[in-house]
Amino acid sequence: MLRDGGEEGRCLCTETSETWEQSLRVQRWRAALWRFTLRISVSLLLLTEAPPVWVYRMRRVVTLLSRKTSNEINEVPFFDVHLPYELALKIFQYLGKAELGKCAQVSRTWKVLAEDEVLWYRLCQQEGYLLDVSISDRPCWKLALKDCRAKERALRTNWKNRSGAVSQLQYELGKVLCDVHSCDGVVIAGYTSGEVRLWDTRTWDYTAPILEPAHGPGDAGPQPHVSFVRINSSLAVAAYEDGTVSVWSLMIGREPIHRYQHNQRIQALALGSKGATVATASGFEVKVESPDDRGFWQTTGTFEIQKLVNFLHLVPEVWDSPVAVAAAEDVVYLLKGEDPGKILHSVYGQPVTCLDVSAHEAAFGVKGFGWMLNEPNQVLLYNLETSQCLKKLGNSMGDFTCVNLQDSPPNMLVTGNKDRRVRVYDLRRSTALCSLYAHRLGVSAVQMDDWKIVSGGEDGLVCVWDQRMGTKLWEMHARHPVRYVWFNSHSLITANIPDEKTPRGASIMDDDLTAHRRHRGIIYAYEFSVDQLAVESVLPICRSSYDEVMGYNYNIGLAVPYDHI
Repeated sequence: MLRDGGEEGRCLCTETSETWEQSLRVQRWRAALWRFTLRISVSLLLLTEAPPVWVYRMRRVVTLLSRKTSNEINEVPFFDVHLPYELALKIFQYLGKAELGKCAQVSRTWKVLAEDEVLWYRLCQQEGYLLDVSISDRPCWKLALKDCRAKERALRTNWKNRSGAVSQLQYELGKVLCDVHSCDGVVIAGYTSGEVRLWDTRTWDYTAPILEPAHGPGDAGPQPHVSFVRINSSLAVAAYEDGTVSVWSLMIGREPIHRYQHNQRIQALALGSKGATVATASGFEVKVESPDDRGFWQTTGTFEIQKLVNFLHLVPEVWDSPVAVAAAEDVVYLLKGEDPGKILHSVYGQPVTCLDVSAHEAAFGVKGFGWMLNEPNQVLLYNLETSQCLKKLGNSMGDFTCVNLQDSPPNMLVTGNKDRRVRVYDLRRSTALCSLYAHRLGVSAVQMDDWKIVSGGEDGLVCVWDQRMGTKLWEMHARHPVRYVWFNSHSLITANIPDEKTPRGASIMDDDLTAHRRHRGIIYAYEFSVDQLAVESVLPICRSSYDEVMGYNYNIGLAVPYDHI
């Protein structure tokens, strides 16, 4: 009995030993296979410039290594070939965040390599964070990337819940808003009094300094109304009803640095997004002004147009010679110095209803002949270098009233229409990704980014949409039509501008501050980086610098003299 039990035990021990040896041989074979695969990958890296196939193989190897058992982690097959640290770091540059996290769990050596500051600085730059910061400015770029992503999630949550500070950029009595523009949080506004004001919404206690008008105080008669205002990072421009154009430098002071005059009323004004180039259209003439190398302003181009210009834009990122795109009724011109008056598009009887320009393309809405002639309203996309029509988008009964190409994500386009809808187009497929029923009186302004859409309508409504879900997040209403919408990651600027600049039966210059507030426009500034509700925002009257005689607030209808401090 004992003998039989001993023989059975020896047989069981022999089988266990054979199973263990077989498992060990399998593990060694797998390790040899990993080392062979890694040597092949390193050889490809040394011979080539790491094509996409090699990147796929490298990621596959990292995935296999992440599945190793505890007995195999002690082996580091990557460094069996004795790679230099710089070469290993170059290999790891092709990995993402999740793959670097897996590599950091392989061994201590791999952990040090996977947490190298160069790798995380590169990932932070790739995702668009801290682009103007050098690698030596942060002690830990892995934590910096984590903090940036957390702030982005918080901002998105505040956008969706409308959590943040909201302010009204109001002005004193007797002024009707004429035009609004902004650049990186700096807002410029022109009024019927002829005055131009600036707000810097990036600071809490911002004020509205006055830019001195082009007309002297001794000029007889009232000041002309402001027709258009534009601003970029260095210049502010205003065009008046009498054909005067004033240019201010944001770095020097409130006095204009340049003035010039048209003989007729100005129909359109354009300012380059960067640099110092101004284009104006008056009558049948388009004039382009810019400073020379010594800072003296001069006319760099004058173009004669056969029809009245409705829309005018300067092509961004053109440094040597300014290029303008002008829409005059049913003709679109490409205005260059070497080729003046080149026609980009012309179809008789099909007027252009909106226009926007990017660095290489121009998009504009065209009013067709109608469904009876199989000519619906469309948005045309043209290449500015070849002057060829790339895409024909849309098939709508209503006129396209606004289009945004320059501020949209790559290969995307957003439009607004009189049929009350906002449409987002994918330029690679020429189809509408979504169609949102937005405003009952038509869409007047629109902008989008990678996840949201902000639209304004003739009914005074501002709507914020989730692009992927196609749902409305929230809305705000004011009395007048929305003529301007601009936003970035943390702020939103909207302007409700009245169509009637001289209200009938109303004396704007009366002393009653609350009698005619319905006739004036309003500018809203939203700041979503502040974690508070809109109803808890600081009232505009509490933002006063106490240097003016009196003030008012539309929300509470308050009119009191400021205290003297």
